[in-house]
Amino acid sequence: MGNRKGSRAEHKTIRVLEAAGYCCTRAAGSLGAWDVIAIGPGDVRLVQVKSGKAPYCSPAEREGLELFQVPPTGVRKELWRWRDWAREPEIEVVP
Repeated sequence: MGNRKGSRAEHKTIRVLEAAGYCCTRAAGSLGAWDVIAIGPGDVRLVQVKSGKAPYCSPAEREGLELFQVPPTGVRKELWRWRDWAREPEIEVVP
């Protein structure tokens, strides 16, 4: 994300996931597909974090998330959207 607002959204995401029992790594600086990697006792969640107003993802970025290969079980790809002043994100599972 590269800006303070985006960084705050990523840290909020990590706090939510850690409260749910996940161990998280913030990978935003790597410019990879996923901003947060969350490892739990039974699954792994790859999270792309967006903040602010729509549109959240460009069509090319969205396609990249959908085409990202993961194992058939135990890994979820998610897009978390934090609207301004929201206390909870909108979470979309990416196919």
